[in-house]
Amino acid sequence: MSERGVLVASTGIDGLDDILGGGLPRDRAYVFQGSPGVGKTTIGLQFLLEGHRAGEKGLFVTLSESAEELRGAAGSHGWSLEAIPLHEITPSGEESNGEADNTLFQPAEVELGETTRSILREVERINPSRVVIDSLSEVRLLSQSALRYRRQILALKKFFAERRCTALFLDDAPTEGSDIHLQTIAHGVVNLEQLAPLYGADRRRLRVLKLRGVKFRGGFHDFKIETGGVVVYPRLIAAEHHGHFVREQVSSGIPQIDQLLGGGLDRGTTSLILGPAGTGKSAIAAQYAAAAASRGEPVVIFTFDEGLGTLFARTRALRIPLDEQIEKGRIRVQQIDPAELSPGEFTALVRHSIEEFKARMIVIDSLNGYYNAMPEENLLAVQLHELFTYLRQRGVLVIVTMAQHGLIGPAMGTPIDVSYLADTVILLRYFEAEGEIRKAISIMKKRSGSHESYIRPLTLDSSGLRVGDPLKEFTGILSGTPVYSGSPLLKESERDGG
Repeated sequence: MSERGVLVASTGIDGLDDILGGGLPRDRAYVFQGSPGVGKTTIGLQFLLEGHRAGEKGLFVTLSESAEELRGAAGSHGWSLEAIPLHEITPSGEESNGEADNTLFQPAEVELGETTRSILREVERINPSRVVIDSLSEVRLLSQSALRYRRQILALKKFFAERRCTALFLDDAPTEGSDIHLQTIAHGVVNLEQLAPLYGADRRRLRVLKLRGVKFRGGFHDFKIETGGVVVYPRLIAAEHHGHFVREQVSSGIPQIDQLLGGGLDRGTTSLILGPAGTGKSAIAAQYAAAAASRGEPVVIFTFDEGLGTLFARTRALRIPLDEQIEKGRIRVQQIDPAELSPGEFTALVRHSIEEFKARMIVIDSLNGYYNAMPEENLLAVQLHELFTYLRQRGVLVIVTMAQHGLIGPAMGTPIDVSYLADTVILLRYFEAEGEIRKAISIMKKRSGSHESYIRPLTLDSSGLRVGDPLKEFTGILSGTPVYSGSPLLKESERDGG
């Protein structure tokens, strides 16, 4: 039963049920439409198998595939269709006495009325609670006119409603200029799309076009077909996930970095570590993760840019005990394959980390990898805003890194300006002094409190991460070409007491 008290039939797909407000209202007819290969038949099978698990009779009527093909498709997902009657109507020219009592016909020789009666007889014989008809394209071709097609669909809709049967009509995607009679007649319409990016795996998404009498989640929702069936990733709406948490400062484990940040980063905020490649963005993020895990806080790191072996070797060299905390089960690291990911799937991974693993800190390394993984997606910044809002409302500290183009100078930029999404921006820079390349760290903004305005030197070596005294004698460090006006410079080892 849905939240509003409407009796619903679960589709067997958790994400789709969530979008539909619990499932499909019972005893109504629905249309799932999309191009071949988008997953309509798989959804239909899942719908019937879920009914069988609930003790409901089901019937699959196929007008486009043979029963053997359906069993093969189900077998690829590890399903058995022994408990699901299959009524096969394919162009073979003679009736068969197979196990499913199949009726065969020649579309060119048999009238639409006989085809419809064959379906109705099988429904009356089995008396199912759920029916899937795959697909209506054959019925449309046999109808030969929009008026006759509409009358046939209306007759089927009325027949199933009288028998208290929930029906799924699978249909091809509508073409430009095609009739919309089916959409106007059905109680609900779900449109499925398959997208082919320039590189990487195909991506699929769905949208509920209508669902009478039920509040559903609108917009596009990513989904994929994997072994075991269709998995749907509902579009995240942050406003639905308010939570209560204790606002506190989170330490990096390095006093000088905490001092720069006015005591540390704040829980329930998003921090962006920005700078050119090699300045230490990932190292600072890993330091925060290791420090949080050492305090017993679950942490999840999503890495787009480097392999796990490289990550562990680099953090060990900097004396950051990341692998030690992973062995203790406090940190999980997930390497993301950029060519196989959709925004909805990534959001689902993050939500699972919060709701199942109870993560208190999320690290995304880096946003460049996230954007490169989905170069043809629109409105990624909007989706990130919704994701970050959700995480903030759950009291999670989010740390994201982003590399700037170029290594030095004032002309460095980013693929997209996402600094407005962050509550805190930590800026890293290279600068040259006395023929030596050095690194600097500064805090550009912190919405949740005060912070230092000084620029400090940053050192990464076998001793770990170290932050030195403010570079008060320099001007122009952020441009990469500073001017020095103080006493003769000391080497870093001398300045740090080494």
